[in-house]
Amino acid sequence: MAKILIIEDDRAISDIERDYLELSDFETDVAYDGVDGLNKALSGGFDLILLDLMLPGLDGFTICKKLREKLDIPILMVTARTQDIDKIRGLGFGADDYIEKPFSPSVLVARVKANLAQYERLRPTAKPVDSIISAGVRVTAL
Repeated sequence: MAKILIIEDDRAISDIERDYLELSDFETDVAYDGVDGLNKALSGGFDLILLDLMLPGLDGFTICKKLREKLDIPILMVTARTQDIDKIRGLGFGADDYIEKPFSPSVLVARVKANLAQYERLRPTAKPVDSIISAGVRVTAL
């Protein structure tokens, strides 16, 4: 089960996001301001982050930029800001998707699933090696 961090100061919206995600078998945690959200995200353990832009403490653009320096997980911006410049900035700072409010909760869940699936497909995986040959010597795994 994937764990999702919701960084959203509007409790009505975060409740809708949380409820729909949990109905789809996701585990969720919520941060209601930018500083708490950044700290929770950096503590690790999350597979995806839903990030509002207009937050108390730290704005979503700043959070996204800081997270991209340390984390490689999907970040979906969910915001009432609908100007093209905001979308360009958000995606430029490293967001994987940009969802405008108001949104359909079912479509939000579908986009979460699609981003997680894409992340899993693109994530490098190490294949187990049975043996290695180096300088003419074969080393075999036990």
